[in-house]
Amino acid sequence: MNRNLAMEFVRVTEMAAIASARLMGRGDEKAADQAAVDAMRAMLDSVECRGEVVIGEGERDEAPMLYIGEKVGSGNGAQLEIALDPLEGTTICANGMPNAISVMAIGEKGNLLHAPDIYMDKIAVGPQCKGVVDILKTPTENLKRIAEVKSCRIQDLTAIVLDRPRHENLIKEIRDAGARIYLIRDGDVSAAISTVNPDSGVDVLFGIGGAPEGVIAAAALRCMGGDFQGILKPRTDEDIERAKKMGVADISKVFQIDELAKGNVMFVATGVTDGSFLDGVRFKPWGAETHSIVMRSESGTIRHIQAEHRFDLKPRY
Repeated sequence: MNRNLAMEFVRVTEMAAIASARLMGRGDEKAADQAAVDAMRAMLDSVECRGEVVIGEGERDEAPMLYIGEKVGSGNGAQLEIALDPLEGTTICANGMPNAISVMAIGEKGNLLHAPDIYMDKIAVGPQCKGVVDILKTPTENLKRIAEVKSCRIQDLTAIVLDRPRHENLIKEIRDAGARIYLIRDGDVSAAISTVNPDSGVDVLFGIGGAPEGVIAAAALRCMGGDFQGILKPRTDEDIERAKKMGVADISKVFQIDELAKGNVMFVATGVTDGSFLDGVRFKPWGAETHSIVMRSESGTIRHIQAEHRFDLKPRY
């Protein structure tokens, strides 16, 4: 993939972030999501590529979508697959809470798993623990392995987990093992990436979240040298059929990071609200400031981009 495309795609997440940030704290999840979708779709059409959305957002919640199979881009240039979430953390944006982002993963054709919009059990760690964890082992065993590699006690480790009733037993086991827990309301893409950030204080992500978000997180961790594993967790026969229609023959398969996002991939994200990963949008009398990250697996390059957007000189989303 042409490396210049990374800068084109960050313009897409910037505009989606600005659009949704206007509705931060307003209590209307669907309006914030719709604003992000509309801005992202409009900006995608300006990117010089032949893109196809292989992971969209909104199907599960009947929210506004950039739907799977939608063609995006100018219609010229590289043929790409795109996994996206215009607003990851709709609830936290609507409630004015931290760690909402606009995010995309981009790969050449065939490089991103076409994950169904069902649940996925996940484990994510940073580069130091790559190849150490095993999702088929218990959380206690994985915490022991992480502590050994990091030459520390389990009590010194912090796990990040979505605060959901389905994680009651998981949370109990982590606590019984002696590790600390950072519970989050939403946003497990940001949570997975926090395991790679040495300043986050997070050592491992455990738990069940959306499979599409798992693919996006895996792309980010590929670029950052981390590790990720996932197993689909269908709840109904309809979920199983959906997975099979998207090419997943073995529903119990453990997906390694290179199977979720292989080959050359790019990851771009822009903060909507302040978080440990990215700063949120700051509105000014003349426009807005954004903080984005752009990553490429091929080169290992990670760029943080602070941008100023003047609304008198560009479309106002």
